[in-house]
Amino acid sequence: MGAWCWWKHGVVYQIYPRSFMDASGDGVGDLEGIRRRLGHLSWLGVDAIWLSPCFPSPMADFGYDVSDYCDIDPLFGSLEDFDRLLRDAHARGIRVILDWVPNHTSDRHPWFLESRGGRDAPRRSWYVWRDPRPDGGPPNNWVSVFGGSAWEWDEATGQYYLHSFLREQPDLDWRCPEVEAAMHDVLRFWLDRGVDGFRIDVVHRIAKDPELRDNPPAPGGGPGYGGQLHIHDENHPDVHALLRRIRKLIDAYPERMTVGEVYIMDPAEVARYYGRGDELHLAFNFSFLRSPFEAAAFRREVERFEALLPEGAWPDVVLSNHDVPRHASRYDHPELGEPRARLAAALLLTLRGTPFLYYGEEIGMRNQAIAEDRMQDPLARTLHPALCRDGERTPMPWTSGPGAGFTTGDPWLPVGEPPPGGPVDRQRRDPTSLLHLYRRLLALRRRWPCLHAGSYRTLEAPEGVFAYERRAGGQRAVVALNFLDVPAEVELPVGSIAEGLSTRPGCPDPPAGGHHRLDAAEGVVLVEATARGAPSAP
Repeated sequence: MGAWCWWKHGVVYQIYPRSFMDASGDGVGDLEGIRRRLGHLSWLGVDAIWLSPCFPSPMADFGYDVSDYCDIDPLFGSLEDFDRLLRDAHARGIRVILDWVPNHTSDRHPWFLESRGGRDAPRRSWYVWRDPRPDGGPPNNWVSVFGGSAWEWDEATGQYYLHSFLREQPDLDWRCPEVEAAMHDVLRFWLDRGVDGFRIDVVHRIAKDPELRDNPPAPGGGPGYGGQLHIHDENHPDVHALLRRIRKLIDAYPERMTVGEVYIMDPAEVARYYGRGDELHLAFNFSFLRSPFEAAAFRREVERFEALLPEGAWPDVVLSNHDVPRHASRYDHPELGEPRARLAAALLLTLRGTPFLYYGEEIGMRNQAIAEDRMQDPLARTLHPALCRDGERTPMPWTSGPGAGFTTGDPWLPVGEPPPGGPVDRQRRDPTSLLHLYRRLLALRRRWPCLHAGSYRTLEAPEGVFAYERRAGGQRAVVALNFLDVPAEVELPVGSIAEGLSTRPGCPDPPAGGHHRLDAAEGVVLVEATARGAPSAP
């Protein structure tokens, strides 16, 4: 069954620091707030936390515009606060992953301020500067993800600089050896401090076509980012050499890891970012996250990614994050919203791969409607309010009442309505709550190596039911998930059951035998009694 490997077999919990817990009372979450809530995460049973960016930033894109990679923004605290959080998390057995943004900096980063000082500035080559076309227009037709040209004119030096996102986020030129060396130094700074890994933002964009050729139009054409095939401004083959050098650096530190945001909807391309075990440790498969609430869709995505992964590579599983509507909202239903959220929990925590939970997922947080005059997201401001991501970034409701236990001040985004099961404190008191189901699933997953380290095989099941088995050594677990809005009868190849659970609240442990009646949106997890030696993982 192999030794415990925390980044393979554990569960990662993503925290959006602005919205998790505010200890200072200014309405914005902070590192001390996270530290004070470590007890919740330890009780829940997660193995690691991933912190969305908390580096100094003008906050044009809420931390994804970094002005200093080796410090903490005063909004969130200080380096001393970070060290205290890291120490206390480690004392509880919780690893800490930072969000590293290597594709671009803030336009207020000292590197860029020096770079734009003149064409002969020492750091001019650190960013992508180019002359205009003969007609004075941008060097090529590349489009910013946030709308408009990806090139910004700099009057003082008579050139354009490249920005894949906001104009306040100029792209670094990773073909410049000094840039690569400086960013490696950033990684060493945090690794030496004790950080356990990095989520790497838009890692597929750090190498572009060196000739900066125009992107061809997408089938059907159209304006904006979706009107082009992005074959020259992202996913260039040279990115893999850069990743191999990053991996070599990371591997010099024991038990460290990387997970890449490879925002490409082709799983075959995503799988290439694992290399031969010498690039990313994990790469997010966003086609899984985009699946509709259908058994066949999830089965297809799981089987496809499993087949595409290189030998020895390990998948990951994610249903929500800070950039997409929460899955409890995406899969909501007038009568079956909560059962569907419970089913999704079982799916996430029993598939082969490292699960990533998004804060509040464990209590069924939904997206909140944000009035236009309260919107903060630059996507909403630069493109259209319908693209606003604020709804999935609202503060965590810890308690009832003003501030929801998140803040004593005015929250940076409205707290909104609590999830159907109530805030954290109410769900803690209710053993049938979604929160307790997550805790039970996490504990079950940790106890049985077949669930956290085992192989995967799809099982035959009626239409609308997704069934699979997990095996490790002499252990075997079977999972059956009914995605239908009506009950389903299933025959599962299991004998007597050592341990199991149903996602249905208050339901007794599933009975022995292979025949099971699943309610609408119900799932069961069954570990066979023949399984031997199920030690708790370290």
